[in-house]
Amino acid sequence: MTLTAAPAFGEVPGFLGVVMLDTRFPRPPGDIGHPDAFGVPVRQHVVRGAWPGTIVQSAAGLRAAGVAPSFVRAVQALEAEGARAITTSCGFLVLLQDELQAAARVPVRTSSLLQLPGLLALQPKVGVLTISAAALGPEHLHAAGVPASRIGDVVVQGVDPSGEFATAILGNRETLDLERASRDVVDAAMALKQREPSLRAVVLECTNLPPYRQAIEAATGLKTWALTDDESLLRPWR
Repeated sequence: MTLTAAPAFGEVPGFLGVVMLDTRFPRPPGDIGHPDAFGVPVRQHVVRGAWPGTIVQSAAGLRAAGVAPSFVRAVQALEAEGARAITTSCGFLVLLQDELQAAARVPVRTSSLLQLPGLLALQPKVGVLTISAAALGPEHLHAAGVPASRIGDVVVQGVDPSGEFATAILGNRETLDLERASRDVVDAAMALKQREPSLRAVVLECTNLPPYRQAIEAATGLKTWALTDDESLLRPWR
């Protein structure tokens, strides 16, 4: 268990719990693993052995990995320590949303993908930028609450699987070339916009994408939505 530094927020007790994958790659400002990502008091709980490659996969693959009980225990531990809301460091954990929420009394929001139903209620189509388009399927969107009738209105675009961003994160490398990673992410966002010019918004599935959101918005004109925008997580401090 590691406790991250965070700004003081009046007399509001407790903290935001973040269930972290077992990673070693750099966490630049904006990344969910950075101490200031949410701007509220944060405590992280690392699930040892939950490597990025173990979690970024299909529902069948995630279940076969047998990691669900470890994430349940992490959520329960954070709540017992005083978490007022809990989130995770990987959008693919949306597959465990119902299970993890059932294990806690405080709000649990596993993924930025949970914002899709609300966005789809206001827009004809919404984009999703993900670390792996090959792994992200309808099962993840269903788990996020997207109605079956609207699955086709979610336009999914992945970053280059052989690029700096994907190989550094999924390979759990100790180094990350931020400039090259930014190019990978912006290129993917531009490809998404070219595929569907009518898009106005894109949800950043991967919690390592927010460091590049300003570059994405500048290059595409799209409004980005990240897990750090989820009101359910921030409400105790507002």
